[in-house]
Amino acid sequence: MSENTLVLVKPDGVRRGLIGQIIARFEGKGFTVSALNMRTLDKQMADQHYAEHVEKGWYPELREFITSGPLVSMILSGDQAIDVVRLLVGATDGRKAAPGTVRGDFALSNQANLIHASDSPESAAREIALFFPDF
Repeated sequence: MSENTLVLVKPDGVRRGLIGQIIARFEGKGFTVSALNMRTLDKQMADQHYAEHVEKGWYPELREFITSGPLVSMILSGDQAIDVVRLLVGATDGRKAAPGTVRGDFALSNQANLIHASDSPESAAREIALFFPDF
């Protein structure tokens, strides 16, 4: 059964020229890129995306990072996309992520961790509507 999930290649991944390698991993696993665009988030969009974190003390630094340059947003579609994509992405802290995952192979830190992937069907629906309102 096919499902959709949102993936963001964050500004650090774009700056480092990793967009193609990251997408290739998902396509190699059999996922379809159903929508894709590049944009720079403004603070309002960042706050909407990270709504559950806005009141946390570390959030201003995250907002500064996520709005620091262009990012690539995409919808990936395929069997158990949410869970499988998160496995491919790896642990949040790239220094602790398993080798073979996107973060394990490329991420530099907890914040400079290259990528975001929806963590549940509810998050995927909310995030896809935010980034791709016409999808």
